[in-house]
Amino acid sequence: MEDIIQGPLDLVTVLLVLAVLVLFIVTIRLGGRLKKLRASYTQFMGETGVSDLEQVIAGIKERVDRQEQHSAALQAALQTFEQGLKLKKGNIGLHRYNAFAERGNDLSFSLAIVNEQEDGMVMSGLHSREQTYMYVKPLKRGESPYPLTPEELKAISLASRPE
Repeated sequence: MEDIIQGPLDLVTVLLVLAVLVLFIVTIRLGGRLKKLRASYTQFMGETGVSDLEQVIAGIKERVDRQEQHSAALQAALQTFEQGLKLKKGNIGLHRYNAFAERGNDLSFSLAIVNEQEDGMVMSGLHSREQTYMYVKPLKRGESPYPLTPEELKAISLASRPE
């Protein structure tokens, strides 16, 4: 009878040893995964010294909000700069011509200096053999309170569409 009891005990012992080995292998694999997870967590959290994920997310949100405010301020400054740039009188158009067809060369000229809205001035120089006459006319939206010559209109046109 002892042999009968001994057989099942040996079988139970072998099964328990196998179960312990399987659990030992599973424990080792879980330990490896835990080590990888800990490394990922350390990489994510960095050197913040914060163990609360909520604090980290709140800090990131504050920084994003500050960046959005800074971006909005820069965008407003850029728009102001662009509007001011459009008002600068930096577009130039020059048209040379012969004011007196019977003699001389293309020594007369009309020079327009305008901004995007065609505000500015047009200056004309009429050259003859004895003297040169200079005229300056103010411009508002491409028009002047003084009559504009075809040459002055050509200079304004050249200044209004810079290449």
